[in-house]
Amino acid sequence: MHSKVITTSIFDLFKVGPGPSSSHTIGPMKAAYDFLTEINHLPNTIFSTKLSIEIHLYGSLSATGKGHGTDRAIVAGLLGWKPDACDPVKFLKILKNPDEKYPVQFHEQLIEVNAEDFFFHKGKYDSPHANTMVLKLKEGENILLEHEYYSIGGGFIYRKGEKQQQANMPVPPYPYTTMKDLKAHLSREKITLTELMMANEMALTGVSKKEIEKRIDTILDFMHKAVKRGLKDKRILPGTIKLSRKAPLLYEKAKNLAITSDSFLIFLNAYCLAASEENAAGNIVVTAPTSGASGVIPGITYLIKNHFHYSPALMRDGMWAAAAVGFLVKHNASISGAEMGCMGEIGTASAMAAAMLTYCATKDINAMESAAEIGIEHHLGMTCDPIGGYVQIPCIERNAMGAVKSYNAFLLATSGNSSLQKISLDSVIKVMKATGKDMSKKYKETSEAGLALSATEC
Repeated sequence: MHSKVITTSIFDLFKVGPGPSSSHTIGPMKAAYDFLTEINHLPNTIFSTKLSIEIHLYGSLSATGKGHGTDRAIVAGLLGWKPDACDPVKFLKILKNPDEKYPVQFHEQLIEVNAEDFFFHKGKYDSPHANTMVLKLKEGENILLEHEYYSIGGGFIYRKGEKQQQANMPVPPYPYTTMKDLKAHLSREKITLTELMMANEMALTGVSKKEIEKRIDTILDFMHKAVKRGLKDKRILPGTIKLSRKAPLLYEKAKNLAITSDSFLIFLNAYCLAASEENAAGNIVVTAPTSGASGVIPGITYLIKNHFHYSPALMRDGMWAAAAVGFLVKHNASISGAEMGCMGEIGTASAMAAAMLTYCATKDINAMESAAEIGIEHHLGMTCDPIGGYVQIPCIERNAMGAVKSYNAFLLATSGNSSLQKISLDSVIKVMKATGKDMSKKYKETSEAGLALSATEC
């Protein structure tokens, strides 16, 4: 496991941006925006009619980048767009016409970029991460600037030659790298998980408690807006699969079965499908912890708000519990489908949601840990094998199934004695990392095996 303490902000884990993939869409958009900033740090004395930008994609970004909109996202970033302020309607129009040229601002000049500037490299590439992109500013054949970026899951990126934002981060008042560390702080200091997480967040970001709470409420609002939009939209999802949305039909069925025992699960499925279908459509969602898993926690939080009638304060408590688990997985394994398969995305989201449900209901850190462990344990080895490279089949239904598993993990953890749980969260995260390492790359977001081979049937 990593030795350095966790210094991730809750607002880095839960990020607003366009679907369908945090690794393939949000991350590359941020990387391209960074490259735009970097080229404009070059001397403004460079004037040439031969300036061009080349974009080279490797690994999973090359294999499924087209279906995930990676090329579209990179153009958006080079145009100066940021994920949280992206207009999804305009975003989906980028590169619709492959001949259209897009003006990238370089000081007082414009550099035109179009589809011909993208290079999708197949085969093995010597890189520390499966999601690799290289951007080059060229004058003719001369390279003026070149940067290599890695999109490491959940919209997180880092640039070759740079440390992952660790060196200059302040040390949080309650440093931890494992669940064991976290529980030791809670026991020794006699504080709640919410108090610990809030204190760390304030130290890391310099933001006040009141502002942090307001921003968490805003994140929840973005999640629930995605659910509401998805419950109403009946349009076919974009892409060659021509997949029909299911959420509106399920929602209507749930309302008609409101007094039956099955309606609860149908409502939950509808909410998760709604947010996940919005992601697949390329609309605005929240990474939770990734875009591919952006239906699980929005569906669960929509349920506990509208069916359990939890207060805003209790909802925030749940978000801190979910974040704690997400941080641990990201720090000690990975939330990237290109590294862990769907185990890293839906498995982590399910564990986070299970922790949220359990902590809201009990405030018991041991029960919360058990619920999160169960959530991951029963996603171990799950492949990421999207048909056609689209975040549609099996991704959308997996969000609903992950949420149902999280609810069952909550029931299992709270119905018995959590002290009897034999496997710790730290242990199962170690197993998760080892499983992801052993898994064939064909099953890690490349669309080269598994259900992806059923594409001809769709």
